[in-house]
Amino acid sequence: MESATTQNEFGPLKGLKVIDLSHIMAGPACSMLLADMGADVIKVEKIPGGDDARRMVPPTVAEESAAFLIMNRNKRGIALNLKTGAGRGALARLLKNADVLIENYRRGTMEKMGFGYEALHELNPKLIYCSISGFGRTGPYADRGGFDLIAQGMTGLMSITGERAGGPPMKAGAPVTDITAGILACVGILAALHSRASTGKGQMVDTSLFEAGIIHTYWHSAICFATGHAPGPMGTAHPLNAPYQAFPASDGWITVGAANQENWLRLIDALEAPALRDDPRFLNNAERMRNLSALTAALTPLFQKRSVAEWLLRLEECGVPAGPVLDIAQMHADPQALAREMIVETAHPTAGKVKAIGLPIKFSDTPGGVRKAAPLMGEHTREVLLEHGFSEAEIEQMAAQDAIQMPASTKKGASQ
Repeated sequence: MESATTQNEFGPLKGLKVIDLSHIMAGPACSMLLADMGADVIKVEKIPGGDDARRMVPPTVAEESAAFLIMNRNKRGIALNLKTGAGRGALARLLKNADVLIENYRRGTMEKMGFGYEALHELNPKLIYCSISGFGRTGPYADRGGFDLIAQGMTGLMSITGERAGGPPMKAGAPVTDITAGILACVGILAALHSRASTGKGQMVDTSLFEAGIIHTYWHSAICFATGHAPGPMGTAHPLNAPYQAFPASDGWITVGAANQENWLRLIDALEAPALRDDPRFLNNAERMRNLSALTAALTPLFQKRSVAEWLLRLEECGVPAGPVLDIAQMHADPQALAREMIVETAHPTAGKVKAIGLPIKFSDTPGGVRKAAPLMGEHTREVLLEHGFSEAEIEQMAAQDAIQMPASTKKGASQ
C-alpha cells in the first residue's frame, strides 16, 4: 500500500492536503487535477454506497465502474458514515489540518452536519473551502439541485448547439458544465492558496455549473450584446469567422480553419479554385459570413474530390490549419495524444490494468502525472486514520459501529 509520502513524490502541489467530499463529476474533476499535480487528495465516500459514480454502469472494468475509475485516480479513499458521531468526528480531525475542502452538496447540507464554512473556518482558519453546486450559493436558484443537462439548457448552450436554426435543442456531447466547473474550482482554489500565502487566512471558493455554462457563451453573448438578437445553432460553423467548419471529403470529414484572410487565400490555392479569389461574396470575412450558406455550397463539392488523408497533406503543405474528425477510439490511438501522454495506464487492485486520460498540463521542473488507480471503497481508511492519530483500537471500534468501512485486505491483520 502506498503511503502519503510515496503519493506526493512529485508535482507542483506536493505537500498540499485536500479533503474531497464531492461525488460524480464536477468536484472529482477538480480534485483529480489537484491530485495529478501532486496534492494528497483524500476522497471521503459516504456509507452506505459511496460515490454515486460507482453505480453509473455499464460499462464496468472487472465489475468496477468505468465512470468512477476515470475520475478518481491518484486519490486515497476513505469511507465514513457521516450520520454517526464517530464518522463526523473522524472528518473533523481530517479537516483540522487540511489545506482544502471540496464539496458539492446542496446548500445547507454541510451546515446540518456541522461542517458549514463558518464552523470550519473557526476550526481551521487556513482552510480553503470550495463549494461546487448547480447554481452557486447565492441568488434565487441557490437551493436548487443542478446537473449538466439542466445547466446546458439554462445557460443558452443548448440553443446554440445543433445542425441548424429551428431544430430541437441539443446538448453538447460532453458534460461541459460539469468539467468546466471542476476546472474553475481548481483555478479558484489555487488563487485562494496564493492569497493565503500572504494573508495566512483561508476563504470560501464558490462556483457552479450555471456559471461554467455561461462562460462558454463569450462569442455568442458578444453577438447578442451588440445586435440585441440571440444567435442560434450553426452546425460546425463559427458565428464570427468563415470558413471555419467541417467539410465532407470523399471518405470522411475534415475540419478546416481558414478564418483569417491569409488562410483563406491559402485555402483557395489548395483547392485550386482561383475563381473564388475574386468572388464578391467571399472577398473578406464580413462578406463570407453574410454569404455563409453560399460559401459552404461552393466549397463542399471541392472537398469531396479528395480523401481526408489527401486533404490533410495538401492543406498542411499550403499552411492551412486542418484536422480529421476522429471518434473517441481513434483519438485514443492518435500519435499526438500518445506523445503528450494523454492516454495512460494504471494498475488497479481488482480491475487490473486500467486506461485513463492523462494530465493536460505539463511542468518543466515539477511534473505531475497519473501515479495510481482510483481507490477501492474505503481502501485507505485505516491508513488515513492512523496518520491522523487514531489508534488501532479506535479504528476497530469505529468499524464495529459501522462508522467507517474498509476492504477486507486492509483490515487489521491483513497484509498491507
